[in-house]
Amino acid sequence: MTRFFGTDGIRGVANVDLTAELAFKLGQAGASVLTKGRGGVFVIGKDTRISGDMFEAALAAGICSVGSQALKVSVLPTPAIAYLTKALRADGGVVISASHNPAEYNGIKFFGPDGFKLADSIEDEIEAAMVGYMDLPTGPSIGTVKSSKYATDLYIDHVVNTIAGNLEGLKVAIDCGHGAAYQVSPAVFRQLGAEVMAVNTSPNGTNINLGCGSTHTEYIQEIVTSHDVDVGFAHDGDADRVIAVDEAGETVDGDFMLAICAVHLKKQGRLPKDSLVTTVMANLGFDLAMKKHGIGIAKTKVGDRYVLEEMLKKDVAVGGEQSGHIIFLDYNTTGDGIITALQLASIMMQTGSKLSELRRVMEKMPQVLVNVKAKGINGWQEVPSIKESIREAEEELGSRGRILVRQSGTEPLIRVMVESDSFDSANFIAHRVAGVIGKCFVEAGGNK
Repeated sequence: MTRFFGTDGIRGVANVDLTAELAFKLGQAGASVLTKGRGGVFVIGKDTRISGDMFEAALAAGICSVGSQALKVSVLPTPAIAYLTKALRADGGVVISASHNPAEYNGIKFFGPDGFKLADSIEDEIEAAMVGYMDLPTGPSIGTVKSSKYATDLYIDHVVNTIAGNLEGLKVAIDCGHGAAYQVSPAVFRQLGAEVMAVNTSPNGTNINLGCGSTHTEYIQEIVTSHDVDVGFAHDGDADRVIAVDEAGETVDGDFMLAICAVHLKKQGRLPKDSLVTTVMANLGFDLAMKKHGIGIAKTKVGDRYVLEEMLKKDVAVGGEQSGHIIFLDYNTTGDGIITALQLASIMMQTGSKLSELRRVMEKMPQVLVNVKAKGINGWQEVPSIKESIREAEEELGSRGRILVRQSGTEPLIRVMVESDSFDSANFIAHRVAGVIGKCFVEAGGNK
């Protein structure tokens, strides 16, 4: 049986890979497994995709059909659902979102009662339970659906209190990507006294992430350089991550943000074990910077769930990814783009430094990432020509850099990442290896 759950829930094109029927079964199975059949309460949130209403209704119906209650909180960021699930003492939370993917996609992911994403073993239980139910409750034992009027305010109050002081005098531009943060993120910064310029705050169901947000930073870069603002932030569709832009229009990705926050926390004596967790995608410049500041690093494979697992294992409070997923366990159980943006803004206020100055904490080595469409071929890692091209790249790079080739956990792509002391060298090697991989897929009849 093909596993439905990937590295971040179930994701696919709405009404093709992910259907209302599948969502209904997920609602049934998830509620049954997480409550052990006793019935409970489940928080349901979504982003702004047009298919969100359909999946919200299907999930709620499945949850109610096995005797649990569905609490709809409408459009809110993924980290808000994680927080609310725990704060409201619900039995689980469900997010309907496909994060940074185009509008035609959607996804479903669960949080446990503790606000953490589910372990693989629990997801396997849910998949096994999706075969259907014969003995369903009747009469007053059937669940009901309610909507919360206060969920958004509860989350905003929590986020605002994650920093000390205020942001008065700070001019901030926020690209909400027509996504889940389009109301909450600007509201948080305004409540803290910042002067806010919010853009892409008019979702219509089909424009989420469209040429904007954290995967299209050129939009926020243009806003920052053409207006008198101190810092820009760009969220993805579900706002569990963020990319920053300094006052000069230069992007400040997850490596920079993690480095800035970690060094600041260490100086304050607030970085547990003087350590953090990141992934194998972290730039070599990040490693060198952390070593210079006496900060230990543990690395995982790509995926914020793996970062979180290692953080809990190592008992450290800060971790993240280059993509902008930053986890502050003192404040939330998952990556939170709004909280991350606040931490960065707060450090700017506390130090009186511009973001362009703070980013000097590390020097980034040239890094090139090339994506290859990968559909229709299994065992690509063992294809002789691919193995040979990677071996040659490793030999050519030597101690001057590295190559990392991996399959995406959320999209049908193989990602080729190369770092080198020369951009031209990294770019040439990355595209050469990507070309070999792409040719193998074409010859195998994939990517049609």
